[in-house]
Amino acid sequence: HFQLVESGGGLVQPGGSLRLSCAVSGSTLDNYATGWFRQAPGREREGVACLSRSDDTTYYEDSVKGRFTMSRDYAENTVYLQMNDLQPEDTAVYYCNIGDAWGQGTQVTVST
Repeated sequence: HFQLVESGGGLVQPGGSLRLSCAVSGSTLDNYATGWFRQAPGREREGVACLSRSDDTTYYEDSVKGRFTMSRDYAENTVYLQMNDLQPEDTAVYYCNIGDAWGQGTQVTVST
C-alpha cells in the first residue's frame, strides 16, 4: 500500500554532501519504522539507517555514524537521508524502505 519514490542522488566529490528524499504515498508514516538501504555493485543490499516507529530513535550502520542523518517529515510524508563527508565506498544505489515496500532507488556516486 506504500509507494516510495527516492530522489537526490548524483555525482559528488569525496568530502561532499547529498540529501536524499523519499516521497511516500498510499499511507502515512505514522506508526511505521522506515529505513534506508544501499547496494553497491557486486555486493548485497545493506542497511544504512533505520528510524523507529515509536520514538524517532535512529540506528546507523557503523561506517556512516557521524556522517549520515536520517529524518522524516510527517507533514510532507517524506523521509530524508542527509549524507555528509561522502567517500568513494559510499557509492551505491540507495533505497528507501517501509515494511515490504521499496522505492526504485537513487544512484549515489562519490568520485574525483
